[in-house]
Amino acid sequence: MQSFTDPTGLTGPSGSPGPSVPSGSSGPSGPSSPASTADQPASPAAPDRPGGARTPAGDSLPVVAGAATAIAGVGAVLALADIGSPLRAPFTLFFLIVAPACAVGAALRGLDPLSRSVVAAGGAVAVDMLVAQAMLALHTWTVRGGVAAVAAVSLLLFLLAHVRRHRCHTAKSRAS
Repeated sequence: MQSFTDPTGLTGPSGSPGPSVPSGSSGPSGPSSPASTADQPASPAAPDRPGGARTPAGDSLPVVAGAATAIAGVGAVLALADIGSPLRAPFTLFFLIVAPACAVGAALRGLDPLSRSVVAAGGAVAVDMLVAQAMLALHTWTVRGGVAAVAAVSLLLFLLAHVRRHRCHTAKSRAS
């Protein structure tokens, strides 16, 4: 039986590694019943997790974020340098979605992760469309200019979120 505090079932009732079923209780008999805690292999302890269990998704998150940053950076460089490559279109499109989405997501610290990602994706599309419409209305549309404008707007949103967060922390530290 899984507990509500540990939906993965990797920690026991005392927070130690093992299944969340107490060793004194047994489930329904049969081949599919859970074994006692002695039969379960212990998962490696992680000091940053409250239950001591590691999750594979949590360990790979920095790697995925680094790969996404690298792909977006390569897409921006390929577009700005006007390098003809088969990777130019997909990597540049990835940059045009990820850069404003991360900037909008940084400004929305108070939302839960799912709401934040949905709003950030919508905000990214809105930023891209607004930049494209402004450049088309001014008759200045180029691919390089569009990528540079989206990068500038994304950087501006990141900086505004950072300044707002910094002011909030400064005001709290002065009050205490």
